[in-house]
Amino acid sequence: MAFHDVRFPEDIAYGAVGGPAFSTEVAAVKSGREKRNINWSRARRRWDVAHGLKTQAQLDALVAFFLNRGGRAHSFPFKDWSDFVLPRQAIGTGDGATAAFQLAKTYTDAGGHGHSRPVTRPVVASVRVWRDGVEQAAGWSVERLTGLITFEAPPPAGAMVEAAAEFDVPVRFDVDEMRVSIDAYDAFSWGQIPLVEVRDE
Repeated sequence: MAFHDVRFPEDIAYGAVGGPAFSTEVAAVKSGREKRNINWSRARRRWDVAHGLKTQAQLDALVAFFLNRGGRAHSFPFKDWSDFVLPRQAIGTGDGATAAFQLAKTYTDAGGHGHSRPVTRPVVASVRVWRDGVEQAAGWSVERLTGLITFEAPPPAGAMVEAAAEFDVPVRFDVDEMRVSIDAYDAFSWGQIPLVEVRDE
């Protein structure tokens, strides 16, 4: 299997239904008390993109995309229209030796909790970087397949490193067969087209 850096058709992705999911095992006893076992520390996202399929041209594009990914065999980038922007956030603090910093998005709530999500498929042209509040026009690079920001010279100790970007999510089809129904001339449906996020680590 491999990662094919070919984005899933954006117009079909726009109609996707889904989002983050966790895996939690809940065991209840007779008293009603529960024990919850947390299997995943971070969410894994799933979508059904069948709702975005509306035209013959979209079906043709999707069939070609599905065939070239080999069903579940190969992963690819997907634009989650509900969450594709990393706003300007801190991604690390310099120590004078570290040159590489992982792009990450932190989701915080009113209770002060924070859920950190590594951003591993940034849209390279959209990435912006700041050091101690000053935007860096040069002196760094970003890796498309990891989301690592690497400085030519390590930021000095105590320097705040911030970044902003748009990003894709690495996903794969969660089916190996197409189930297209031809309902009438130029009218069709594909019941479910599930996509699931692929973890890189």
